[in-house]
Amino acid sequence: MSSFVLSKSDTKVQHIMEENTKIKLGISVGDLNGIGCEVALKTFQDSRMFDFCTPIFFASNKTIGFQAKALGIDINYNGIQDVSKALDGKLNVVNVWKEIPIIQFGEATEEAGKYAIKSLRAAVDALKNGAIDALVTAPINKNNIQSEDFNFPGHTDFLAEELEGESLMFMVTDDLKVGLLTDHVAVKDVAEAINPILIRTKVRTIEKSLQIDYGIRRPKIAMLGINPHSGDNGTIGKEDEEVLKPVIKEMSDAGHLVFGPYAADGFFGSDSYKKFDAILAAYHDQGLIPFKTLSFGNGVNYTAGLNKVRTSPDHGTAYEIAGKNNADSSSFKEAVFAAIQIFKNREEYAELTENVLQKQRVRR
Repeated sequence: MSSFVLSKSDTKVQHIMEENTKIKLGISVGDLNGIGCEVALKTFQDSRMFDFCTPIFFASNKTIGFQAKALGIDINYNGIQDVSKALDGKLNVVNVWKEIPIIQFGEATEEAGKYAIKSLRAAVDALKNGAIDALVTAPINKNNIQSEDFNFPGHTDFLAEELEGESLMFMVTDDLKVGLLTDHVAVKDVAEAINPILIRTKVRTIEKSLQIDYGIRRPKIAMLGINPHSGDNGTIGKEDEEVLKPVIKEMSDAGHLVFGPYAADGFFGSDSYKKFDAILAAYHDQGLIPFKTLSFGNGVNYTAGLNKVRTSPDHGTAYEIAGKNNADSSSFKEAVFAAIQIFKNREEYAELTENVLQKQRVRR
C-alpha cells in the first residue's frame, strides 16, 4: 500500500464529508500507454476515497487488471456491464470493450489512442444521460486520438460539441483560477481569433462559473494583455488598444468587475493575481505556464460553462515515467475532489435559486 495522503486541505475534505449523498463519478482512463490508469488507481487505492463518491472506470476488467499487476498496485475492483450495476464502496469497472488492447508503456500508438476514445465516448454518453453525475478524464495524447470520427484538439473541444453551454478551459486550485480566451490555437493565430464577441462570452462564462461553481457572488476578473506590456499603448501591436480595452470598459460600465489588460509578466511577478478571483489569459501558454509553475501537482483542469461537470489533472500522459509506478496521483486526486465539490455546489445553487423564485411567486 502506498503512503497516500488524502488531501492537503482538511477544510476541503471536511466540507465534502458534511454532504451525505455520494455522487457517481465516471472516469475515462485516457491513453493506456501513459500514466492515466496509474494515477486513477492510486487515487482509489485508499479506501477512504469511497466515502466521497462511487467511482466508475470506463475500460475493461482485463485492461484494469493488467495495469494494476504491471504497476504493482494492489486494488480490488468490481466488473460490471452497465453503470446501473455500480456498487458503493467499490471501484467499479464498466466493460466498454471485450478484446485485450496491446499496452506499450511510454509509446504513442494508434491503438492506445483508439481505446482512449472508446473510454471517453462511453463515459461522456453516461454523463449525458445522467447515469453518472460528473466526469474525471485521465490524460490523452492529442495526436494519436485523431481519426475520421474524432477530429478534436483535445477534451475541451470534444466536450463543447457533446454537451450544452459555452465551454471554458479553466485551470483551478483553491487560490488560483486561470481561464483562457483561446486554448488550443497556434500562437500565430491568437490575435486574429480574439474579437469582442469572444471576449464577452468568455468573461460571462468565467463569471457565471465563479458564482455557481464556487459560490463567489461578485467575482473580480483580471484580463491579461495580448501583446508584451499589453501593447505599450499601441507600440507593440494594436490589439490591446483596439480590441481588449473597449470591451473591458463596456463590460465594466455594465457592472461586471473585469479589469485590465495587465502585462502578464509583471502581473504574476508582483503577486497581483492574488487580488482577483480569476484571471483570463489571452492564450494557452500565457496562462498555463504561470499556473503550472505556481500550482503544479495541485492544479485541476476544469471545463467550465457546460451543463455537466468534467475535471482532469493538470498534467499529460507523461510517457517518460509510464509503467514505472513513479507517477504522483496528487493532481488526479484533486480533480476528483474538485468534480465532487463543483457538482454539489451546483446542486446547492440550483436549490437556493429555486427557493428564491418560489418565494417571489408567493409574494406576487
